[in-house]
Amino acid sequence: MNTVTNARYDGLADWYDDRFVIGGEPHQPGLLELLGEGSGPCLDIGCGTGRNFETIRASGREVVGLDYSSDQLRLARTRTDGPLMVGDAAALPFPDESFGTVMVMWISTDVDDFGDVLREATRVLRPGGVMIEYGVHPCFNGPHVVYNDEDGSRTAHTTYRQPGWHEPAPYWGEGGIRQHIGMSHVPLADYLNAFLSTGLVLERFIEPEGPGVPHALAVRARKRA
Repeated sequence: MNTVTNARYDGLADWYDDRFVIGGEPHQPGLLELLGEGSGPCLDIGCGTGRNFETIRASGREVVGLDYSSDQLRLARTRTDGPLMVGDAAALPFPDESFGTVMVMWISTDVDDFGDVLREATRVLRPGGVMIEYGVHPCFNGPHVVYNDEDGSRTAHTTYRQPGWHEPAPYWGEGGIRQHIGMSHVPLADYLNAFLSTGLVLERFIEPEGPGVPHALAVRARKRA
């Protein structure tokens, strides 16, 4: 994970929680259904302030949260009694095959190598276990995209083909996550190839309900037994 960029989440936890968590829907669209019923510990990689802990519990699983920001975890602690730890998504502090379920939440734009994160998540997943990845839609959400508030459309710049970290652009807007944190980009082909590199069986893709132009893309995959 990019140390400089993710250190910026420290000191922003209250702003982040107020903007993205407090008053939001109890379950992100489609996430509970994609996760399905289960049991045992579920590792929530990039758990932030605990936005998805209620969903994990509703599925029958137990929360284990990991985030690079100790400030985010300060607020996450108010939403669970389960284990929480500071850690790097690309170097997870767990032995092989530790979890029956792993969630990778909204971090594709925060890491240097999305493939490394998925491969680490696969490493700690037990045979037959489920991985859920949920986050930025590679085509319609990212540092190459302009949000058109008047009609809900989006404009994609030719920088779509530029992977990795992007310099701030005039169309990023003021006060959003991009201005606060910066943003990396994973083009669609790289995104899909990252999953193929894990050897997981891809079971389902969804573009969760929301704006007319999809904001998020989510995947359910399973480790071969």
